[in-house]
Amino acid sequence: MKPLKKAIFPVAGLGTRFLPATKSIPKEMLTIVDRPIIHYAVQEAIEAGCEVLIFVVGRSKQAIVDYFDANPELEAELEAKNKLEALEVVRNIIPPHVKCFFVRQAKPLGLGHAVLCAADLIGEDEPFAVVLPDDLIDGYNVGGALSQMLEVHQDTGKAVLAIEKVPMSQVHQYGVIRPLDARQFPMQITEIVEKPKAENAPSNWSVVGRYILTPDVLEALKTQEAGAGGEIQLTDAIAKCLPSEGFVGHPFQGKRFDCGNKKGFLEANIHFGLKQGLTEHHD
Repeated sequence: MKPLKKAIFPVAGLGTRFLPATKSIPKEMLTIVDRPIIHYAVQEAIEAGCEVLIFVVGRSKQAIVDYFDANPELEAELEAKNKLEALEVVRNIIPPHVKCFFVRQAKPLGLGHAVLCAADLIGEDEPFAVVLPDDLIDGYNVGGALSQMLEVHQDTGKAVLAIEKVPMSQVHQYGVIRPLDARQFPMQITEIVEKPKAENAPSNWSVVGRYILTPDVLEALKTQEAGAGGEIQLTDAIAKCLPSEGFVGHPFQGKRFDCGNKKGFLEANIHFGLKQGLTEHHD
């Protein structure tokens, strides 16, 4: 089994829930405390051993490209002013052994299409991760969600989806799995449905934005027709592969914040602000 070395970040979305801010700032560049949302996702992938980061971007995402690029002028100025701590932070956004690639998604045709845009950079029989930055996960002391999933992938040799229980009133917002046995961890997945109505949902175990997949999913995406919302859904391609490939669901340890909406974004800022000790102390 080949090691997990590549991660795809679909970041071409318009971020309409955060207008007017996202008219000029990619939603992934909105900050949680002192760093953009995308930084946390990238950090999680690097901690899991990923060395090739593939960003699927749209036309208004130059700020993401700039953020992960070197900035010699800024570095020289910080060095000249002896701001060495800030210099270290700027230089270490991406470690030297990690490479970044940027692929353009010309039209917003869905998550499945975004992942397919990166297919040429994924080798045969090579597992790859898909990380959705909107789902910001604090893995506490047990490590990031992707690192947890990697252990499951190595133990089982199967594709792994991060899963979380949600109220039945929310299942229409997610891909939802049917587990063979909900008491067995990781859960063997027998069915997956994109955004079902509550009465049709196979369970209330939802898929959140972390996947470790194999290239057969990319093959399925090549012929995948539009599904829910008129988009090419990653969930539908996974559903095609369920009979032949083993897929398991991992209920990760940690707290997830949905930074795709304002409430989750504010909660994440408060959570990580308190975690970093940014509270004022009054004597």
